[in-house]
Amino acid sequence: LLKATLDTNISEEQRFCKFSEDYKQIYLSLTYSIILVLGLPLNVTVLWLSWRQTKRWSCATIYLVNLMVADLLCVLTLPFLIIAYSLGDRWPFGELLCKLVRFLFYTNLYSSILLLTCISVHRFLGVCHPLRSLPYRTRRHALLGTATTWALVVLQLLPTLFFSQTDYVGGHMVCYDMTSPENFDRFFAYGVFLTLSGFLFPSLVILVCYSLMVKSLIKPGETLMKTGNAARTKSIRTILLVCGLFTVCFVPFHITRSFYLMLRFLSSEDCQLLMVASLAYKIWRPLVSMSSCLNPVLYFLSVGNNRVRLFQELRHNKVGDSKMLTMTSLNTVIGSRLTVTSSKGIPTHPS
Repeated sequence: LLKATLDTNISEEQRFCKFSEDYKQIYLSLTYSIILVLGLPLNVTVLWLSWRQTKRWSCATIYLVNLMVADLLCVLTLPFLIIAYSLGDRWPFGELLCKLVRFLFYTNLYSSILLLTCISVHRFLGVCHPLRSLPYRTRRHALLGTATTWALVVLQLLPTLFFSQTDYVGGHMVCYDMTSPENFDRFFAYGVFLTLSGFLFPSLVILVCYSLMVKSLIKPGETLMKTGNAARTKSIRTILLVCGLFTVCFVPFHITRSFYLMLRFLSSEDCQLLMVASLAYKIWRPLVSMSSCLNPVLYFLSVGNNRVRLFQELRHNKVGDSKMLTMTSLNTVIGSRLTVTSSKGIPTHPS
């Protein structure tokens, strides 16, 4: 009976094929550790710089700060994954944390995509329709856009709280990345919906925006008159970095995951193909979190000279504090010498 129970908990690919996944213990632990070491200080620094900023936040800053918050929530879950994979894919933290970690992983993924879509649309309006879009490129609309983004992402991802489960496989607890085998058919339908609504549709919006922006930017004279050289430079930076993010993080992940889900749904018994699909998906899965390290770069490239002024102000304050400390020490030394001189009967202030 125990053997039958364990057999029902074995993943679909392992039911027909036998291949080792020992690489996960080293690869996933190392990858998530690197992302944690880089992503945590970068996102904390961006949030701290934004908080220290004296000027009112622009629309771009509002979107980017929300992006950093999503990254930080994801980065804070990485220690649990690092420990779990270091223990040989064992999950010692219980089902509640399993659900929370999976939920925050996908929250970071799809909120990043939607917020990058908002940034792209905002930049597109500023480049292609700078005057007509002025009533829509306001802080109020930026706050409304971020609130709508978070609401949509939470609604989209509520089912993950149901699908994410713990179970006992081989005598130890695991936290399923997707769901248990008995719920896989329903998860497949949900996964297709999530890919279309959370990735494909926003990607098409970004592609259209950037195509129109590039078409406008290749006319330097007309664009320079409309938006100015600084806005044009920012637009080019945004296009390059967002396209890089999608190329490195989001597109390969969704392609490999969709291929892997399709093979499992069709119950493919081609072990070689299933092994390749599983390997590709599990290699790209942690690289999605690399966006937590790359998104702060988008902040530093987008906020213009504000960051330079802030660093100059902090440096000035630091230099000022050092000078004040030096003057205080000098006055203390002079005062002590005058006191010693006075005690010997020599006037401290000769006339």
